[in-house]
Amino acid sequence: MLGRTLLTRALFLKSLKDATSNIKQVKRNGSHGVWSYRVPPPPPSKKIVYLAEVLGGICWWWILYHLATEPEHIYGEWPYIDPSTWSDEELGVPPDSVGPLKN
Repeated sequence: MLGRTLLTRALFLKSLKDATSNIKQVKRNGSHGVWSYRVPPPPPSKKIVYLAEVLGGICWWWILYHLATEPEHIYGEWPYIDPSTWSDEELGVPPDSVGPLKN
């Protein structure tokens, strides 16, 4: 009877220990780096910094190259019309001889 009680108690303590280890979170952020609380995070490695600089440079080259070689993406694909060639009728402006401010 004493052996059965000790065995039951040992199994209970083992299951309790397993349950508490499940509550404690061992890894943070799914192993995506070091987790820090109320302290600055560790700086990234030089490899990561250089890789970020290279990728940023490639992105800016892509943008500026396509702005220089294909400006119609920004300005449109139609010819620019000089607004000084538009008439009052095209703009919807009534003639000067009509309206409350006529001379």
